[in-house]
Amino acid sequence: MLRFIPGLLVSTLALSVAAGPVMAQQDPRDQDGARRESQREERDREFQDTPAPLRERPNAGPCPFVRILYDAARYVEFEGGQQSYSAVGYTGEIEGIEADCTYREADPIRIDMNILFQLGRGPQAESGRRTYRYWIAVTERNSAILAKQYFDLPVDFDGGDRTYVTEEIRGLTIPRRDITVSGANFEVLVGFDVTPEMAEFNRNGSRFRANAGAPSE
Repeated sequence: MLRFIPGLLVSTLALSVAAGPVMAQQDPRDQDGARRESQREERDREFQDTPAPLRERPNAGPCPFVRILYDAARYVEFEGGQQSYSAVGYTGEIEGIEADCTYREADPIRIDMNILFQLGRGPQAESGRRTYRYWIAVTERNSAILAKQYFDLPVDFDGGDRTYVTEEIRGLTIPRRDITVSGANFEVLVGFDVTPEMAEFNRNGSRFRANAGAPSE
């Protein structure tokens, strides 16, 4: 599924720390911002006939670190709270993430991601359809969360017990305070919306997969 993300909102405090409001729309009263936007549009027009794509030009710095949060990497429902394969309802696992970014001069950081999900249903699954929920968060590197946004992932198992879905995230944008702020200041985290019990199950290293027949630890 392809998703375009126009903006995640961050508090004003984040602006004074490392960056601007993550994915926030520019304040129309900001004349200086409007001037920079006009300059960018003019520059884009100048380069519109350039044969090499923009992505092939070097970035102003490294991309933000993108990773799966371990505690939320897997989703396992247990009927009645019993942690056995016979009690498993729906399962999910984030298999991997491919990510790339672009930013030049003082431009915002624009991130595109492909997130691969493996989804399953166990003996207690009630139907062939399930809507999972996951989130994407932007943080200061090893520090506070600047923004977090939730997404619904509807899945149709089409008569089977396992399926794979790739979510294409386009346009996740992190404004930068100025040219001195690089992508190394930020981290992008991805995870399922899990309960505290699910998070503890993941921290213990336990997991159940559809068609596995038994847990692996």
